[in-house]
Amino acid sequence: MAIIRDSGSLELTDASNSSMVYWQSIEHPTNTLLPGSKLGLNKTTGLSQKLVPWKNSVDPSPGLFSLELDPNGSTQYFIRWNESVNYWTSGPWDWEGNRFSLMPEMTGDYIYDFQFVNDATQSYFYYSIKNDSLLVSRFIIDVTGQIKQQVWADNLQQWFLIWAVPHTLCDVYMLCGAYGSCTDNALPYCNCVKGFSQKVQTDWDLQDYSGGCKRNTPLQCQTNSTSAQAPSDKFHIMEDVRLPDNAQGAVATGSHECQVACLNSCSCTAYTYNYTGCFVWHGDLINLQEQYSGIGGGTLLLRLAASELPDKQRKKTKIIGSVIGGVGAFFIILAIVLFFLSRMCRRDRTFRISKAAGVALTDFRYSDLLDDIQSIDSLLLDLSTLRVATNDFGDGTMLGKGGFGMVHKGVLPDGKQIAVKRLSHSSRQGIGELKSELVLVAKLRHRNLVSLIGVCLEEQEKILVYEFMPNRSLDTILFGTTFSLLISQGKFSLWPSFNRSSSQVPPNFHCNADTSCLNADFEKRKDLDWGRRFKIISGVARGLQYLHEDSQLKIVHRDLKASNVLLDFDYNPKISDFGLAKIFGGDQSEDVTRRIAGTYGYMSPEYAMHGQYSAKSDAFSFGVLVLEIVTGRRNNGSCNSEKYVYLVNLVWEHWTKGNVIELIDPSLSGHPSHVDQVLKCIQIGLLCVQNRPEDRPTMSSVNVMLSNQSARLPSVSMPAFCDRLSGCSDNSELASSNGMTVTKLEPR
Repeated sequence: MAIIRDSGSLELTDASNSSMVYWQSIEHPTNTLLPGSKLGLNKTTGLSQKLVPWKNSVDPSPGLFSLELDPNGSTQYFIRWNESVNYWTSGPWDWEGNRFSLMPEMTGDYIYDFQFVNDATQSYFYYSIKNDSLLVSRFIIDVTGQIKQQVWADNLQQWFLIWAVPHTLCDVYMLCGAYGSCTDNALPYCNCVKGFSQKVQTDWDLQDYSGGCKRNTPLQCQTNSTSAQAPSDKFHIMEDVRLPDNAQGAVATGSHECQVACLNSCSCTAYTYNYTGCFVWHGDLINLQEQYSGIGGGTLLLRLAASELPDKQRKKTKIIGSVIGGVGAFFIILAIVLFFLSRMCRRDRTFRISKAAGVALTDFRYSDLLDDIQSIDSLLLDLSTLRVATNDFGDGTMLGKGGFGMVHKGVLPDGKQIAVKRLSHSSRQGIGELKSELVLVAKLRHRNLVSLIGVCLEEQEKILVYEFMPNRSLDTILFGTTFSLLISQGKFSLWPSFNRSSSQVPPNFHCNADTSCLNADFEKRKDLDWGRRFKIISGVARGLQYLHEDSQLKIVHRDLKASNVLLDFDYNPKISDFGLAKIFGGDQSEDVTRRIAGTYGYMSPEYAMHGQYSAKSDAFSFGVLVLEIVTGRRNNGSCNSEKYVYLVNLVWEHWTKGNVIELIDPSLSGHPSHVDQVLKCIQIGLLCVQNRPEDRPTMSSVNVMLSNQSARLPSVSMPAFCDRLSGCSDNSELASSNGMTVTKLEPR
């Protein structure tokens, strides 16, 4: 008799005794590991339980990849290609941490309970869902050779990715096959290199690239031609590539000798020459990756038939002839001269850009700064264009003022609205912010990150141009902004005349008879219903997960706050201001600095006290932001203020008393149907502001909690309080009640 259990396991049992199980699918996983399934080795029968993907997206026959336990007896798992090459390892099982040693993704998981069993008869890994949650979860190995942890998102009706290993597709062995080149940040991620085409087009259409590519034209040495007129093979230059496996050293004193050494062997398909010497490749080239800047990268010279690389001069003459047919040599020479003049002008412009950026750019972590400067050449905007767009940076176009400079609204000649961030001339922080934002924002692409439109570095200016956000920043709508210039100047008696003079009032402010002016954006607060607030919370969480786990760079923002969350016309959130962001290495999870920079009230305790920061520091800031969005209250960072209210403390007190619902923003009182979701967000916020970093969830776990109505959240412990922060009691003068970024410099 066949039975399908609630766990999803298919079992063949005795017809008269269902407890007598003859076979169960839970012990024979295919490409999917469900809760309770075993993945390992039965030492008695020798049965190996492994995950094997489909061949392609429509063919369920076994693919070339597999996830299996180390056959040599260790507690680590390998992803293997063709049962011969191990290209990824989980690391041995950490018995104290209940995770695999090389998988930090498993740390502090609030959803799963991971276990490993190792005894005389069997060794296997399995997992279960905590708290008897109704969450639907799975681990799969897909056709790309990645292991993915996924949960079913009820509201989206699709699988939601938590993490994937290897972290980038281009780290998968033989993903693109022979002569296939992988690119992490482009689709399709596999392409054939120059001179080659797909071997089996139908497989490529189904995202099965393992068959690789075939040579379009045979090499001269492969044609058996003995003619003296047969052209010799040539080499195509491929820069910034991850060099293929299985290089062999060759004796050569220079690049030309290295090339000759390759040409002398018909099996040689490529070579490279650098400061370490000459290296050649024989046979198929595998694991090529373009736009690569990591260890093992360089310039590869790919051997091709001469017909694949026609003479440049003949090609140029042919193109010119087809366009202007019969025009004399004078015009050809003129075109060449103009071409080189334009190249010289561009090179001079690039030099001036790098000079304008100054010495602060020279210590950036990228090894080749000039390439970064040239890579954003298409983003360069003229200062004159920006002056016209912003009415010469007039007060009437000013949107706001931050710790590094001012932001103006502008309109480009094509009618596109922009936000122009003009960094301070004197601020060293401004230069540092330029360095981070210019490279990071230009390289990052996500719907919940602000988009960089252009940059201007002329005349010692440091200007960044972004897409304009019609609904401005979250803090202006959620909290409003007030000012009272005359009171601060001791001119209270002049208020009536000032109130009538609109020319002295910044844009978007309305002045009242109580000697204060209120930002008009605050009036939009009534439009910030719970649906939009939840959209903002979810969008910021997705953006942070992208920064921490899913982008080509592993980034910690370090200054997440309401004023750095911008809102487009539909209230979609976009994280901005990457001036303090830090890039982490591949396996790096935390760092320490003696330069404390950020905003008190949003800083995690370990960062404020010891300068330690990690992705969990951003999680803390996110937790504070969530509590602000739900309550409509600003989390003041100045502890010695008479109006000081540490929001985390206030929410925790109400949470323990069971009356936290009283703190929900009164403007949301008309939405009782969302109370459960609101309370869930409060609980997530409190989980994110736990005192110890390891007790806070990852942003991928947060996204699972937000996207699944059935997900049961863990209980909340006492969070970090303001009186635990040394900065609140001794350095309150550095804090900013309006949420401005601050920096504390400590002597070395």
